[in-house]
Amino acid sequence: MKPRETEQQHPCLYLEVCSHNEEPRLPLHSSIVLFLLSYCKTKAFKVFLVRSHSNNESCSESPKDLLPESLSVCDFRTPEGLPRLVRGCRLPAAVDESGRLCRAGLAVVLRHIITKTIEADPSRRDVQALLGFKKTCLKACAEVSKWTRLCELGIPSAVEEHLQNPTDQAQLLPPAIVTLERRLAEPVKVHNDDKIRRQKLQEQRRREKNGTSEGDGKPELDSSQVSEGLELRAALAKLVVDSVPGGTTRENSEIRKVKTTDLPELEHVFAEGLYFTLTDVVLLPCIHQYLCSIQARAPNALHHLPRLLRWYGRVQEVPGVLRAAKDCGLILSTVQVPTSSLTGLSQQENPDDLLLPEEAQEVTPDLHFVGGPRPTMTKLKENAIEAVFSPHPFPSWTLPWDSLPAAINPTEGKMSNVRAIRKMHQLNNLVAMVTDVARPGDTVVDFCSGTGHVGIVLAYTLPDCQIILIENKEESLVRAQRRSAELGLTNIGFLQANLDYFTGPFQIGLALHACGIATDMVLEHCIQAGAAFVISPCCYGFIQNAVKFTFPKRSCSR
Repeated sequence: MKPRETEQQHPCLYLEVCSHNEEPRLPLHSSIVLFLLSYCKTKAFKVFLVRSHSNNESCSESPKDLLPESLSVCDFRTPEGLPRLVRGCRLPAAVDESGRLCRAGLAVVLRHIITKTIEADPSRRDVQALLGFKKTCLKACAEVSKWTRLCELGIPSAVEEHLQNPTDQAQLLPPAIVTLERRLAEPVKVHNDDKIRRQKLQEQRRREKNGTSEGDGKPELDSSQVSEGLELRAALAKLVVDSVPGGTTRENSEIRKVKTTDLPELEHVFAEGLYFTLTDVVLLPCIHQYLCSIQARAPNALHHLPRLLRWYGRVQEVPGVLRAAKDCGLILSTVQVPTSSLTGLSQQENPDDLLLPEEAQEVTPDLHFVGGPRPTMTKLKENAIEAVFSPHPFPSWTLPWDSLPAAINPTEGKMSNVRAIRKMHQLNNLVAMVTDVARPGDTVVDFCSGTGHVGIVLAYTLPDCQIILIENKEESLVRAQRRSAELGLTNIGFLQANLDYFTGPFQIGLALHACGIATDMVLEHCIQAGAAFVISPCCYGFIQNAVKFTFPKRSCSR
């Protein structure tokens, strides 16, 4: 897995370029990455544009006109000319200086860009704030988090599909867009919001006392003004001084006595609440292109997206957004909603009325299935299915722990001695099975690898095989990379990504205690790749229906 010499010693970004009607264009996920690079003003990466297979012959023009003026693109690549790790995953992807650690997937790559920007310039508090409270913005993987799945996959995919066929059903709203509109209508829950909610109550009562609400007979307008006032000031103040609006005073005793449950709810200013985060960065290029298309083809549909339009306007007030957007060729402006169509528009109409018929509601499993060892075995017996357990094929096989380097020992993974001994027994079993089926030149993938207990042992004991560790937790993968570097291993690579983003060929897949449905995802991935698999299922939790899987799979077990 030796990286290209010209790309070593410097972090690299790989972004896709495709074509439409023989014209070069940037997919939304590439546009989002470029927008963040421009917003952060970072020069930490060498950027390589990757021409898709369909783009190689059909498009001869250079897409450089689509790129930010401040960005220096190093070169163009074809898929065949990519480093092996990048070739085996979906773009965008980022590779570190060593060439052995690759990060793939939109959310993972964006968070990495922010981290590198802060490392280069710790004073960039505006960039650090993009990661949100406790730096968790879009950290949960899409397989687990509905919100990450919506922002990382749902919205970009829906907009891409719309842009490919803008005239087909233009009046109908994609479900992902409707979901976002609903989300913006929900009350905001933020850390320590009690103080801001009391300030909002105080402003409301002050307005009522001055006769600006009941005196005018427009309580709804007053509520909107309060929201536009206090919440927006809080949001913009954080961008400047990282605090709630200055000039506010402590609430009077009457306000302090109000129960939290009786305080007014906070309204959305940005996608995740009051503050501008990475989620807004992801959504802006998508929503901008969608709104421009709708305004040109079906402007009446804009009346069903009032909160999204308000969000779009507020994002433009964030310092640096207009500059970065202009640098990326995005001309942000106020969307004009036609007034002529207001006549006859029912107040009871909502975005659900414009949903695509086949996607009007999210499909959820009808039956809730809960498994686990005992319930599953009981179900099998009730259906006259006998579970047969084969004897251990290598009962006495063991790794030579005493002669192995210390960095291979599980104790290097920061665990107790009791757990380390149990882990050594588990490694004996898995490594025995893998070494029995592995052949020189095989690629072995350790899914959900954690800190690399299995993968590192395999890389050391199978020097003629290529080992890839896939894990979505950066801290675990960095620790695994550090352990492998101590051993001087050259046949190992690391991929921080969701499991679905790995698309490369492999001969053997393995997983030790992949949590929840991750075990099922690994099994499915191996079957689709035609690969052998060695899997020890998760030791806790229950089998339950999820977005990707419903159980039981066999009709005779239901």
